[in-house]
Amino acid sequence: MGDDGRRKKVEDLRSARWLRPDDLRSFGHRSRLKQMGYGSEDYAGKPVIGIINTWSDLTICHTHFRDRAQEVKRGVLQAGGFPVEIPAMPVNEIFMKPSPLLYRNLLAMEVEELLRSQPIDGVVLMGGCDKTTPGLLMGAFSVNLPLVYLPAGPMLRGNWQGQTLGSGSDGWKYWAERCAGNLSTEDWNAIEDGIARSPGHCMTMGTASTMTALAETLGLTLPGASSIPAVDANHSRMASACGRRIVEMVWEDLKPGDLLTAASFDNAITVDMAIGGSTNAIVHLLAMAGRAGIPLQLGRFDEISQRTPMLANIRPSGQFLMEDFYYAGGLRALQAQLTSLLDLSCRTVNGKSLGENIAGARIFKPEVIRTFDNPVARQGGTAVLFGNLAPDGAVIKPTAATPELLQHVGRAVVFRDYNDMAARIDDESLPVDPGSVLVLKHAGPLGGPGMPEWGMLPIPKKLLRQGVRDLVRISDARMSGTSYGTCVLHVSPESFIGGPLALVEDGDLIELDLAGRRLELRVSEEEMARRRASWVRPAPHYQRGYGAIFSERVRQAHEGCDFDFLEAGAPTPEPEIH
Repeated sequence: MGDDGRRKKVEDLRSARWLRPDDLRSFGHRSRLKQMGYGSEDYAGKPVIGIINTWSDLTICHTHFRDRAQEVKRGVLQAGGFPVEIPAMPVNEIFMKPSPLLYRNLLAMEVEELLRSQPIDGVVLMGGCDKTTPGLLMGAFSVNLPLVYLPAGPMLRGNWQGQTLGSGSDGWKYWAERCAGNLSTEDWNAIEDGIARSPGHCMTMGTASTMTALAETLGLTLPGASSIPAVDANHSRMASACGRRIVEMVWEDLKPGDLLTAASFDNAITVDMAIGGSTNAIVHLLAMAGRAGIPLQLGRFDEISQRTPMLANIRPSGQFLMEDFYYAGGLRALQAQLTSLLDLSCRTVNGKSLGENIAGARIFKPEVIRTFDNPVARQGGTAVLFGNLAPDGAVIKPTAATPELLQHVGRAVVFRDYNDMAARIDDESLPVDPGSVLVLKHAGPLGGPGMPEWGMLPIPKKLLRQGVRDLVRISDARMSGTSYGTCVLHVSPESFIGGPLALVEDGDLIELDLAGRRLELRVSEEEMARRRASWVRPAPHYQRGYGAIFSERVRQAHEGCDFDFLEAGAPTPEPEIH
């Protein structure tokens, strides 16, 4: 039930404003439904359930979504609802340039307006690929209609010559070996053939797996939904269960505003740290909290990280993959290990509390899901840094970094942008050595544009041939959740708007101090003032279209990169039906 405990009546349905009145406008609505072959018995007195489907031929993570949409419809029909499938902009991680984050906000805007402008009573959101989870949820939060999120599920393990491959992580790993001259073209092609072999999102603990796990922790999926592999029959059954449940949620008037609290976001951050989640989760959770009207600051992530052990032994921070995680007990088993750190009273879409949903969950493979007394790491997977190089913060994933580099002072090797880096990184004359700190500028929300996943800067080939596999790397970019290495990311404010990163020069000493949570540029204030006086802000990338809106209204990384006019505030009025 909603907060008032009242069950909706037919005349209370939002769709009733479109379909019930005896007037010419509603006559038009009903006659067009009949034009599609529906009779009044199909829709009259029933909740209209939107099924927002982000399928496309280029969104490879969602290739099974045509089937899943039909299975959701089956569940809606079983529960006495009227399902309508609505396509939404697919934001795919592989093909979209310059960065899919550029389009997360566009997807969120589309979802918000699709739901608000049409006779929808409740919605099943179908996503999974990295930006689709936050984009769909951000838009739906802003409308505040009953919702259930259906995650795409991870793909199956990759295989090559008897070795298990993890998408993304092993691509980076073996590319470095190829660049070092240790891998033949034939082997590289065989890895390409075997690394992604089924529908579903990346089966490492990348951004997709992270964000679907956090959606479940926030109470927005049915219990266990985020862990099921995409091609497992349990995933089909979950799709139909989502369809049945959303109909009940409409009658109960159970909305995201009834579920989302500061405590539920703390729960999500706690689970993020325990699974060794993607650094991208910070940007997305900040944006999602902003849409929900929940105050959340970057420093909160580090507070929770320092009290939360990492328990999921999943690549890139561990050994196993998401298929192993599911059969080890899945997210519910991991959450059950964290009960002392979670608010178990938080409500979820199935009408029960988080505590009720994880009661009795067990670990079946303790090597995959660890316990409190045998963690993968004593603290969470992500740390937040501050200092004169990152006044508003930066992030690092220490569990995927080289321990010896987490306390380091080195001389900067600076690239003014991605193209400069690509042109010079393998130049034999590049003044780089194993103690150097690689610095990439103009890769943030405005500089990229769209804060691309460039943060795992490549290791120069001349160092790869020497056996070097990691360097300290600093940028205002993001990196893939499947990536690894000692990469400092999301430096804020970004260089493109004159953040201190813009003023770093070759040879400057930079200190990374994980224990002290510091990122410092060892340059005097007088010298920094001289450099700042001569700095010139670059021209914006876009003069028109959506890119121009993005350039004018996007916020910085430590604020979630949402548009300033989309955060929670005065509600947008419901449309007039005339």
